[in-house]
Order: sequence, then structure tokens, then C-alpha cells
Amino acid sequence: MQPSLLNVESTESCIRIFRSGQSEPIVEQHAEPGKRPYIHPVVAPDGTGVLTENVPPHHPWQHGIYVGLNDVNGIGFWEEGLLGKSTDGSFNPLRLQAVSVERNTVAWEVETEWLDPNGQRMLMETQGWRLTDHGERYELDLVWSLKAETAITFGQYTYGGLFLRMPYREEFGGQAINSEGQINEEAEGQRARWVACCLPIEGRSDEAGIAYMDHPGNAEHPVPWRVDNQLGISPSRCIAGAWQLGVGEVSTSKYRVLVFCGSTDSDVVNASWQSFVSL
Repeated sequence: MQPSLLNVESTESCIRIFRSGQSEPIVEQHAEPGKRPYIHPVVAPDGTGVLTENVPPHHPWQHGIYVGLNDVNGIGFWEEGLLGKSTDGSFNPLRLQAVSVERNTVAWEVETEWLDPNGQRMLMETQGWRLTDHGERYELDLVWSLKAETAITFGQYTYGGLFLRMPYREEFGGQAINSEGQINEEAEGQRARWVACCLPIEGRSDEAGIAYMDHPGNAEHPVPWRVDNQLGISPSRCIAGAWQLGVGEVSTSKYRVLVFCGSTDSDVVNASWQSFVSL
């Protein structure tokens, strides 16, 4: 499959990315005011099946590809207030700006205020995304920055950061494997360069998957990972311990999201990893 030219439809709160000549988007970015920004759906590179899940019944605060943290000066940016906790903060994405489109590549930014329960801004988040369509796979590169508006302590927690929710169903199973060869629960809390998750997908006769990669320039690399019982995965620096940002300081991390058809091929993931580390 050859790479396709890409085009975009965008508003102040949504970006839809299409392959040339196709009527359905392959990727959507959502950034509605007052809500957590997220990417969903992500369509398999061969056009058959959706690889992300939005608002699953077991975790209704989860949204495909998204970011959250559980302890920011004691404030939660994970469950979106859905469990009635008075200590939950909120997100407020700003209006999306112009999108850059060049042949098979699309780049965009999402700026989001992280607000405490009183509406005071604690952090300014920037997600800088770059999607490259290689035909048989996509690569989404993320530069994720958090700027502190007040002195911040990020608490130790068992999960948090960039998260992936795929449409896991217990009766059909699936597999998460990391760069060290550890599978499913063996990979929970373990350090690794990458973790790939592949599942049977509705409408497909085979599996498809998504891998997350941790850049060697990131703090705590190779980072500990969350791998939950529904095969949600997350590179989670917070597992390793607490860290701080002073007023005006910025924390920046880089991740790659590889989207592929079929089962996980470690050679393909490692090749993508090698190209990612040179960025």
C-alpha cells in the first residue's frame, strides 16, 4: 500500500484527517471547550476497523488516545469528576489553530488549560502532533509539554500520562507486548522502550494494533508502563516517583504512536523505534 496524499477539515474544536479521495476520516482530533482533548477514532491503515474506543463502560473517562494525571498538587486530572470527587480538576482546550498539511503529513497543536476545582489555572499543556501516513502504517509523533503556572508536585501513582484505550473485549482477548518481550500482566509496571497492543477488531478477519514508544530523551527512560486488565497502556513516569516543576518551568516529553494491521511484528516496531530516536 502506497502513502496517500492527506487533506483536512478543521473547526475551532475538531480536526478530521482524510486520505485523498476518501469520504471518511482516518483520524479525528477533538478539543471541545471545557472537555479533555483526545484523538478518536483512529481507523486501521487498510481502512477496515476502528482501533480506538471512546467512553468505554468500564472507564467512561477514557477517550482513545489522550493524556491525564492522577495527582497534581493533590488534584486529579483523570476521572473528569465522573465519580463525584471534589478534588478533581478540569480541562479547557483553547481554539485550535491552523493545521499544516504537506503531502502525506499533517501537523497540529492542541493547547489546554489544566484548572483546579476553583477554576484557577495550574498548568498550560501543549500537545504538538505530527501524523505521517506510510500506507501500511501511520506514525503519530507527539511532543507533550506542561508549563507550571504555580509550583507543582506531581505525585507518585500507579498510572498516568499518555494513555491508549482500544476496544478490548474479554471474550476475544488480545495481547500487549513490550520491547523486553514481556506479555500482558508481565509488562505491568515494567520499564521498556515501547509497548504494543493488538486485538481482534470488529469488522476484521485479523487483528490490528497500536504501539506507544518512549523517547530516550524523556525523564526516567526507559519509563515504567501501565498495562491494565483491559490492555490499556501508558508510559507512566509517575510510577517511578514524584517530581516537581517550579513556576514557569516546562516539562517536555516525546512519544511515537505506531498504528498497524495484523499482529505485532517486533521487527517493524523496532525499525520505527530506531527512526524515532533520531528525532
